[in-house]
This record gives sequence, structure tokens and C-alpha cells, in this order.
Amino acid sequence: MIINLVLFLLCGPKQSSEFIVKYLPDNLEQTEVIKMDIGPSPQFLMERKVHTQISRRQIIKTKLKKSCSFTTERLKNMVMDFFPVLRWLPKYHCREYIWGDVMSGVVIGIILVPQAIAYSLLAGLKPIYSLYTSFFANLIYFLLGTSRHVSVGIFSLLSLMVGQVVDRELLLAGFDPNDDAETISNSYEWNSNSSNVTAFNLTLGGLSTECGKECYAIGVATALTFLAGVYQVLMGVFRLGFVSMYLSESVLDGFATGASLTILTAQVKYLIGIKIPRSQGHGIVLTTWINIFQNISQANLCDVITSAICIAVLVAAKELGERYKHKLKIPLPTELVVIVVATMVSHYGNLNEVYASSVSGAIPTGFIPPQLPNFNLMYRVAADAVPLAIVGFAFTISLSEMFAKKYAYTVRANQEMFAIGFCNIIPSFFHCFATSAALAKTLVKSSTGCQTQVSSVVSAAVVLLVLLFLAPLFYSLQKCVLACIIIVSLRGALEKFRDVPQRYHLNKMDTLVWCVTALSSALISTEMGLLVGVVFSMLCIIVRTQQPRTALLGQIQSTAFYEDNWEYEGLSPVPRTKIFRFEAPLYYANKDFFLKSLYRMTGLDPTLEAARRKKNEKKEKERWKEGDRGTTVKGLDQADTTLHLVPKEVDFQTIIIDCSSITFLDTAGITTLKEILKDYNKLKITVLLACCNPSVIDSLKRGGYFGKNYKMMHQLLFYSIHSAVQFAKDNMLLAICLP
Repeated sequence: MIINLVLFLLCGPKQSSEFIVKYLPDNLEQTEVIKMDIGPSPQFLMERKVHTQISRRQIIKTKLKKSCSFTTERLKNMVMDFFPVLRWLPKYHCREYIWGDVMSGVVIGIILVPQAIAYSLLAGLKPIYSLYTSFFANLIYFLLGTSRHVSVGIFSLLSLMVGQVVDRELLLAGFDPNDDAETISNSYEWNSNSSNVTAFNLTLGGLSTECGKECYAIGVATALTFLAGVYQVLMGVFRLGFVSMYLSESVLDGFATGASLTILTAQVKYLIGIKIPRSQGHGIVLTTWINIFQNISQANLCDVITSAICIAVLVAAKELGERYKHKLKIPLPTELVVIVVATMVSHYGNLNEVYASSVSGAIPTGFIPPQLPNFNLMYRVAADAVPLAIVGFAFTISLSEMFAKKYAYTVRANQEMFAIGFCNIIPSFFHCFATSAALAKTLVKSSTGCQTQVSSVVSAAVVLLVLLFLAPLFYSLQKCVLACIIIVSLRGALEKFRDVPQRYHLNKMDTLVWCVTALSSALISTEMGLLVGVVFSMLCIIVRTQQPRTALLGQIQSTAFYEDNWEYEGLSPVPRTKIFRFEAPLYYANKDFFLKSLYRMTGLDPTLEAARRKKNEKKEKERWKEGDRGTTVKGLDQADTTLHLVPKEVDFQTIIIDCSSITFLDTAGITTLKEILKDYNKLKITVLLACCNPSVIDSLKRGGYFGKNYKMMHQLLFYSIHSAVQFAKDNMLLAICLP
């Protein structure tokens, strides 16, 4: 107050427009004061609230008490939360919703049947197991899911991941994954007499049985699926849904595109009807293409012609459907039509016998008796189930939230993890493999009038009809037709290559993440590609914070605002003041970059300048001593010697650090700011902080930046840059008026 009064008396009212309206307390331990002003208005003080701290022990005790207290009402809520269908089904508006649900359910069911049969090629399993998977997944999600529109069932990426594990385990168990001799086999029992003579002893349900290739393959798939479901449920129990945050849109898109290239490569042999060994391990895309070109002369002409016709029909139908989608009430069931026509042609033309074209073989009706997943196989696939679980729930949650936002309702992410987890656990007892939400079917479902998950029950009924009565009719269906359906379904993912220029223009770093994830998924392996994508995206974030943007700010004329001198023209420099902005958290990894940027932009390294001055002072003392002994410096008098040795004065007296973009400080960051304050103060340069958030202020207080009892806080910390600039001007004015 006295200083402001002196300024008012000596320098006039204009320079003393700021004054403090509240006395600072002697003891600032319980009070945090930040100087703040708005233009010419009076300065005032902001005081932090005192929050009551509750001990962790008390919090845990309260939560346990709440969790362990069971009342009738609480038990009812728990059951209804776990089975959301109990909440919305009694409120179902039949007249309003039933037509849309039935229509969308029938359409999705029609799409599911050909896709289920086709995706069995990816999983390396018989078509019957894909149909089981589609049936049970729809029923379970109807009971447990919170999304009204998501379509859960077989998904190409998960089918591929399951197929890679199945092929690997078949090879390790002594089976030949390339042996298709038993394709036209009528036996789907666990104790099969397959033409593949290798057998493996398994303990199933407490009984020892000899298991053939097909039995062992589905045993691996169910064990893998069971573990993936367990992982997903555990993630829901321990609230680990945040893991999906590390799967950014660029990572997921890149993973889907890279995996689509792998799927495409795996289907080429069916397209042209050649038999090549299934590649294992890393680099399967390159290995498969090498094998394809080496065996291209063995291509089956019947399969090549059939594939060309089917792809042409499917692509043309897709193009027409997209062009006239506003006029069509339901999408064209092209896949079903192609399958029906191709099956009839293959059957009546005897393509398998005459041209040796590979066909699907017998698909039995009914259900195989349920059986426990093989626990002896689980330790072999425990690691493989982790990426399967993460990819499954990431796609399911992202799709659920996307459609919930679109149709203005809410989903519970944690319940979605439970739902997709049990969509894997329960069906694994019924010879099913991994499932998740699928974008293509979900889009069709929402566009055909779906209102609730009643449509999933209708879809399951359509699949059940095929399972009970129609499955044997697909005996003569060529595998090349199924491969065509799979490849055309990948069109959306593969077309993302056309979006690379636009993506690059939007964000170069995200494009790099997409490219790295896609290439690693295709050229290394799908699981490794996902891991590489996540790690690389996190490294990109670290690099961004290690070398963030820095700037010197200038004042926007006649305002209290300041902006980047490099980006904007017409900014006014603040006399004898440097305003430095650092656009990242300040922590151990970027503290050196912070210092280098500050020294470079201000043109002054305080450590070097202090050392230089100390060295010059020492030389000056030595020369003075020589002068006292009568020794003179040749060619220089005393004044010239002093001028030559003393460094030139810097052109600023204050550094203001804009902390608005500094979200947190660690110990290294606090130490760095303290060292800056100390080093510049030695050169009689003031360092002020502006725009600090409360967490940064707390870190500085704990680190002792403001001195004992925070007595220097009101002189070092300011609410805005303009407050700090005004304070610096007053200090310079005081130095002029009171020499």
C-alpha cells in the first residue's frame, strides 16, 4: 500500500492505476493470493477455498459398507442393472416399434447366414460353428446389452485372429492345417474318424477321448473364446474400460485396414482354387503371396470364372445400393441371392465332381450337445486371448457410444463389457468362437428401422431356422463364392487408403500412426500390429510433449491480450519484458527443451552469462592489482579497460512465463522453475508466472517456489499475463522514480 501511495505522489495517478484493495495477511499458510486485474480496473485478490480432506480409509470403508449392504431394493436394482432387458422390455411400445424391429431383424438374419458360412473360412472351422455363434450371441446381447442398435455376432477381424491361433495350435499338435480332405464329411461329432489320421488325446468333461483335427480345432477356438470372455468380464469388474482409450481412432482404423489386407490375402487361394500351405508366424502376407505366385499355374478355371462373376455382381449391387439407398427401404439381400444361385448351379452342374471345385460340404442340422471348454488348452492360448478381448470390447464400446449419441440415449460402458464378455463365455460351452459388435451390420440394422434389441431375437430366429432345417441345402456351395463375399465385405476398410491424403492434410501425426499400424498389422501379424500401433501412438504423444511449440508473445494493441509474435502481425513488444509461452506440461522428459527454448528466445543463458561476468570480474581485479603495482595496460587507459571487461547490459529486466498450457508439473519441472528464478535473479532479472491452474500452483507451493509461508507468492504469481506486465511496469517505474 505504501509503495502504491508513493507511486501516486511521485509519478502521478496514471502510473498507479493498480492498487490493492485488501491487505495481505501476515501468515499466508492457509490463504493463497493471486494478483489479478482487468485493464484499468482496480486490482483485487483471489483466495482459494479450503477443501475438507477425507481420508482414503474412510472412503474405502464407506464404499465397502455401501457395497455389502443388501436390501430387497438394492438386490432388485442389481439384477435389473445386470439384465437391462428387464427395464426396457416392460415399457416396449409394440405398435410403434414392432414393425421396425421385425424388418431389421429379418434383414440382419438374412445377412448373417451367408456371412457366418463365409467367415468360417477365416476361423478355420466348419460353417456350423459360425451359425451357432451368430445364434447365441444375438440372444445373450438381447438380455445384457444396453445399446439399442448394435449388432453383435461374428466379426471378420476376430474370426481372422481366432483362425491364426487355431492354425498354429493344429500345427503344433501334429495336424496338417492344409488338409481339406475331410471337407465333405458327414461327421461332426467330437469323436470323429477323419481322413486326417493324426489324433490327439483330450480330457473332455472328465473323460479321455481321441480327438481328430476338427474336434481339436473347435476345442482351441472355444478355449480361446472362453478366456477372452473372462478377460472382458474381469475388465468390467475392475473398471478397466479406460484401456480402450489407448486404442485411438487412427489405431483402430489402421488395425482394421491392415487386418483386411491379411484377410484378403488369405482368401485369394479360394478365389482361384489352388492349394497352398497356410503360412504361420510373422510376415504371413508376404509368404502367402509368394506361394500364390509359385502355384498360380494350378488355378482352377471353374473357380476363377465363378469368382469373377460373383465379385462383379456383388460390387455392382453394392454400388447400386449406395446410389439409391434413399429410395430403397431395405438393403438388397445380394449375398443371399448369390449364395442361393451359386449353390443351385454348383449342385446341378456337379462342379465338385466334374471340375474339382472345392465346396462347403455337409452342414448338419440341430445342435451339438454342450461341452465344457478344454481347460488343458487354455494355458496355451492365454496370451492370445488378451488382444482378442481388447479388440472385441473396443469395437463394441465405440460402436455402442457412437449410435447412442446419434439417437440420443445413453449406454453403460461397463455393462457393455459384461455383455460382450458373456457373449463369449456362455457360447463357448456350445462350440462357438469369439464375437463382438460389427459396424457393417449395425449400420444396416439402424437404417432398416431398428428400435430395440428385439430385432436381435428376430435375427436369432432366422439363424435358428437355417440351423434346424435349411443348413444341408448349402452342401454344394463353392468356397470361392464365400471368399468373394468376404472380400467384397472388406471394401469399406480397404477404401480407407483413398482417405490417406485427406487424413494427412487433417493431422500428419495421426496419419503416421494409421500407416504404421496398418503396415505392421499386414506385414508382421495382426496381434503384433495392434501392439505396435498402441505403442507408437503413445510414443507420438510423448514426442509431442517433449518438443512442444514455444513462443514469445506480444501485446495486441490497446488491449489486455497477448499473442504469438511469429503467428500474428501488428503486435506491440512490451518494453524491457519477454513473455514466454510453453505449450505442454513441464516434466522430466522436456525440461531441457524448456530451458533451451527459453534461453534461445530470450537471447540469454543466465548460467553462461553469470559465469562470463564472474570471469570478467576476476580478470578486472587482476588488472586493477597490476595497476596498483604501477603496471599499465598497453594502449588502454583505466576507463577503456573497464568498458572492455564488463559485459553489455541485457535489453530486458523481466521474464513472464505464460503457464496457461502447462497442465502439470513433476519434481523435475518444479526444480527447473526454481533454478530459472534463482539464475535470473542473480542477473537482476525478475521472473513472473502467469495463468497457472490450481494444480500447478499447488505443486509450486509444495516445492517451496514461493518461499517460506508463501510470502513471495503475491510478487511471483499472477492471474493473467496483463497483471504480470502491469506489475513489471510498476517495478521499472519505481526504479526510475526512486533511484
